[in-house]
Amino acid sequence: MTIGVDFYVKKLTMYGKKVSLQIWDFAGEDRFRFLLPSYVAGSSGGIFMFDITRYTSLKNFEDWLNIFRDGYHLKQSGNTLPVLMVGGKLDLEYKRSVSREQAEAVVRSQNLYEYMECSAKTGKNVEKIFETITRLLLQRSGIATQETKHI
Repeated sequence: MTIGVDFYVKKLTMYGKKVSLQIWDFAGEDRFRFLLPSYVAGSSGGIFMFDITRYTSLKNFEDWLNIFRDGYHLKQSGNTLPVLMVGGKLDLEYKRSVSREQAEAVVRSQNLYEYMECSAKTGKNVEKIFETITRLLLQRSGIATQETKHI
């Protein structure tokens, strides 16, 4: 039986610390929105992806982000989570329907930490996304400082 959520573990070492990231993939399916708040409660950060070749993949971006934030704030007070916005399918850039500028405008308007683009097909920037969220999480925990930008 599937519940509509995929789970992955990504392990990496940064700043001399071994880090295990637990990744919960909701795939943006509306029928599983009700699950998100309960999963968010223990979150340390978020990666929100959309398809750069499908403008409609941004349609519910803000709604999903608000559900994520509301679920987190119900369980935590004060702190905000580091959240990245990631445009996928960079290997299909010639079919792009969402410009980098449009995506960066969403990042600014939603006060997200960073915008990145990747290709799961070629692997371009995939590792960099996990390194970036890990750096942000370690900075938030005080293990790394804001000045520690490079791995």
